[in-house]
Amino acid sequence: MKFTLSWLYDHLETSATLAEICAKLNQIGLEVEGVENRGAAIEPFLTARILEATQHPNADRLQVCRVDAGPGLQDVQVVCGAPNARAGLAVIFAPPGTYVPGLDITIKAGKIRGEASGGMLCSLRELGLGEESNGIAELPDDTLPGQSYADFAGLDDVVIEIAITPNRGDALSVRGIARDLAAAGLGTLRPWLADTVDGTFDSPIVWENSYPEACPWVLGRTIRGVKNGPSPEWLRRKLESIGLRPISALVDITNYFCFDLGRPLHVFDVNKLAGGRLTMCHGEGETFRALDGQDYTVTPDDCVIADANGVQSLAGIMGGEASGADESTTDVFVECALFDPVRIALSARRVGVSSDSSYRFERGVDQALPVAALEAATRLIIDVCGGEASEVVSAGDQPAWQRDATLRFERVKTLGGLDVPPQESVTLLEKLGFEVQEQTDAAVRVSVPSWRNDIAQKSVLAQGADIAADVAAKAAEGVDQIEAESDLVEEILRLKGLDSVPAVPLPPVSVVPGVALTAKQTRAARARRILAARGLVETVGFSFVSHEEALRFGGAPDSLRLLNPIASDLDQMRPTPLVNLVASAQRNSARGWADIGLFEVGPAFSEKAQTLVAAGVRTGHTPRYPGQESSAVSLWAAKADALELLTQLGVSADALTTTADAPSWYHPGRSGVLRQGPKNVLAYFGELHPSLLQAEGIDVPVVGFEVLMDAVPEPKRRKKSAPSLSAFQPVRRDFAFVVGRDVPAEALLRAVRGADRNLVAGVSLFDVYEGPHVPEGHRSIGIEVTLQPVDKSLTDAELEAVSERIVAAVTKATGAVLR
Repeated sequence: MKFTLSWLYDHLETSATLAEICAKLNQIGLEVEGVENRGAAIEPFLTARILEATQHPNADRLQVCRVDAGPGLQDVQVVCGAPNARAGLAVIFAPPGTYVPGLDITIKAGKIRGEASGGMLCSLRELGLGEESNGIAELPDDTLPGQSYADFAGLDDVVIEIAITPNRGDALSVRGIARDLAAAGLGTLRPWLADTVDGTFDSPIVWENSYPEACPWVLGRTIRGVKNGPSPEWLRRKLESIGLRPISALVDITNYFCFDLGRPLHVFDVNKLAGGRLTMCHGEGETFRALDGQDYTVTPDDCVIADANGVQSLAGIMGGEASGADESTTDVFVECALFDPVRIALSARRVGVSSDSSYRFERGVDQALPVAALEAATRLIIDVCGGEASEVVSAGDQPAWQRDATLRFERVKTLGGLDVPPQESVTLLEKLGFEVQEQTDAAVRVSVPSWRNDIAQKSVLAQGADIAADVAAKAAEGVDQIEAESDLVEEILRLKGLDSVPAVPLPPVSVVPGVALTAKQTRAARARRILAARGLVETVGFSFVSHEEALRFGGAPDSLRLLNPIASDLDQMRPTPLVNLVASAQRNSARGWADIGLFEVGPAFSEKAQTLVAAGVRTGHTPRYPGQESSAVSLWAAKADALELLTQLGVSADALTTTADAPSWYHPGRSGVLRQGPKNVLAYFGELHPSLLQAEGIDVPVVGFEVLMDAVPEPKRRKKSAPSLSAFQPVRRDFAFVVGRDVPAEALLRAVRGADRNLVAGVSLFDVYEGPHVPEGHRSIGIEVTLQPVDKSLTDAELEAVSERIVAAVTKATGAVLR
């Protein structure tokens, strides 16, 4: 919300300085986001008059001008190239030493083509105030030379911008801000009373309301014989100061009241309406062109204003181009209505429009103001544009906004932490517009003003009941009416200043060792340490990614598509953190850092649930060492990362099996799945699919892994002593089996482990061969087996017996034969 100091002074009588006003605004919860003094940058520029303009002797397109710029500068020679420079013209003059913001230069006295030039004659664009022009700015003929142009143009007015919380719709008006400042003791609120305009004829346009749920009350009146044109200077300056572009007097007046009183209005050109009736109704799928030049299609959930020709306005949000006021308008119909905030918000979000009007209706407007606002707008239109007004027409009824709120005085201290005398609390509330209905030593009941839609009381006090007792009883019963009391406490604290609430230390909290974090939180933290120890760098990515990226990773259901994304390329909940890691790898590779390792422990989203996933990628090539060349990262590095994480989290490596059915974003022949049992998938690993890397713009090798943290079982607590190391040397034997190509190597490894669980301490795959000396459709798989004797060294006969058991177990399980 933007406003100027002079605009604030229209409603607030105060001698406070700018610094005091800003400090008080921050204190009462209207946080100051910016203060702009537009006049500071153009303070050196002066009004001036060209006394004489003659052709430059050495340049066809330049003129030598004698300029009167006031005392001390009454006869200055300036060389000017503007085609409209002429004797007698009032202009803007920049003396030497002046910084010109539109050109980013500082004016210096010198010579131009041999002629002295002691300054510059400027256009508004060069001052940073207007659009491109073909000449210098032309000021009114009666302009006196030597004035500061900032003062002359009214640009010395400071603009203040404040942040508005969603509950404070009353602060979206200059008068509402002035009311708050006056209540906080920073001046006196000036009285405001609308000047009633008597109607002299029956309005040719009447209202009909068939959608009272969206618009409970609407008023309007016709003003005929108006002359639309440019707004008066005071109105143009007010709107321009807060960044609004003046359009025409009729439109500017509605914009003025939108910001001055927080009361959106709209004007229709009567001669462009058909049927003599405007109807508040549901949309029916019609498409209409709005004042912003865009076409919008309305739905039955939208409230529209229609005449006999169709939709003329998306009610409360934006008017239609077909019935808008322009220079030819002579008769207007002024609309002033109340709308349901939720329906306005939903419609505005659906069409993607946030207008000044909808912004206020969404947050709630003064429900008692429409009549007075319509009268004030009528008076200003007649004063500026002329004409005469009709009788007021309406549809619906003023909603019953009247409500009470109760405050127990002791709650200011017990809830708010500040000891405020009861009578001072009452006085502060009265300054904000609350009226006392009943007061006792313990509590007060007040009526809530019509502009404070954020304060309401759900229950009603029994007639004649003790106020404090009634509130306490209803609180004990669980009746939801304590919210209003909390609001009143907040109002008192706000005006007193939250910085005046004494700081009270929190009571000490004793944390029982071992229970501060859940097992899941502990596991996530441990996973981060494990992966970091393996040389991977942690990243933290958005849970939102683009729809296209999510599709590449197999998960972009419509149920996880965002309706209101924070950015157009962040419109889908990510199916895996791998999406973000691959994007980060691409950005690093594009900047010359192709050989990196990244990981993230974060959420992944599916239609069924949100899960925790530890994902990582390695890209590029391994480092070069003496005697060892660099090589591309391989799937074995990704498998090692995933396997190390699982084993460190308590999963036995012997309990894991590997299958080749990794998801579609992995290379189908260079990836795998780590399982515990046939159904429990714990991790994926492998090279990423070439088509995915191509789509991401990555031209280096990339491997990755995903450990599904929620699927990792809790380690079992077993009461047993740690295993002691055997005193006997382990024995290693290599076996090569010929087996069908479709038999997974994991089946052979599993069979070897089960051949003799007392002696077989380790099994690993070291070779896979297909080619000569191996039958077609078969392959040779080399397996290293580690045998660990426990109580004695193994004899040759015992080793041979173990080997025979291993071969027999593999042959029985897979049909493989020893090569």
